[in-house]
Amino acid sequence: MTHSPPPGRPRARIPRPQQPPPPYPHIGAGLWRRALGGALALWAAAACVAYLTRSTAPLPMLILLGGFAVPVAYVLWAYERHARDLGVSAVLGCFLAGGALGAPGAALTEGHLTHPSLGRFLGLALLAEAAKLGALVLVLRRRPGIRGMRAGLVLGAAVGAGFAALESAGYGIAAVTSAGGTDPRTPLETELLRGVLAPFGQALWTAAAGGALLSLRRPNGTFRYAPPVVAAFMGACLLHTLWDSTHGIALRLVGRLSGTGHATRPVAPGYPVWPGTGQEHLFALFSAGGAALIALAGIGWVRSLARRDTSWRNTP
Repeated sequence: MTHSPPPGRPRARIPRPQQPPPPYPHIGAGLWRRALGGALALWAAAACVAYLTRSTAPLPMLILLGGFAVPVAYVLWAYERHARDLGVSAVLGCFLAGGALGAPGAALTEGHLTHPSLGRFLGLALLAEAAKLGALVLVLRRRPGIRGMRAGLVLGAAVGAGFAALESAGYGIAAVTSAGGTDPRTPLETELLRGVLAPFGQALWTAAAGGALLSLRRPNGTFRYAPPVVAAFMGACLLHTLWDSTHGIALRLVGRLSGTGHATRPVAPGYPVWPGTGQEHLFALFSAGGAALIALAGIGWVRSLARRDTSWRNTP
């Protein structure tokens, strides 16, 4: 027995077009929060164990987590909000390239701290910022399609975050060495200070310089080192120099206001340097206030560059 077809015009079934898979791996929203929270919880537990037991066993975890927790979370946030279309390999490559320069950068900086001066810090800033821009060019040399202000800001920040992560780890190891490897409080203070400030230093300066570089990149992939790129590079070097000189400027101001003269200890960026007795609060005010002013200048600079690129409104 057969059934007659329903009255009316027969309808053919047309298969729906399948959506192509996204060109980037799916990362759930808020991964950077979970990564940062987990890393901070582990760091706090290791810090408590090291402080209570005075054991050096947790120091490797403290140094690595303290140096990498905030920069990695910062890069994850930047990828999740603004860089999915750039690809994981580009973001990860820039982070690793910047990290490869971090340890040599910390070693060079530490080697010039016996006689610190603005001239020395400026020379080191020029070297570090040139190396970071060179790492950005090296990673993107075979990716001519990656250009524009947004790509430069995000990938430049990734290079700077990688640099800051391994640089902080280098300073943590140096702090352990200077303390004789027995007192965990010195690396704790060093890692806590540098870890919190990581997104507001190296990442911001290199983001601004990278944004200027990629905004003028030609469609064929060649880089133009035009005057705006040189100006952004020099601005990043200036902020870098001022950031490294914050402790020295604070000590000099405290010495002039208190009438005790200049401090005799070398001024080491990233190390807890303290003036004479009774002046700690004034020194902390000047040091933290100077770092905050430099961070605000960097944030304002990067935000002004981001407003020039309308593609920020269309990021995934």
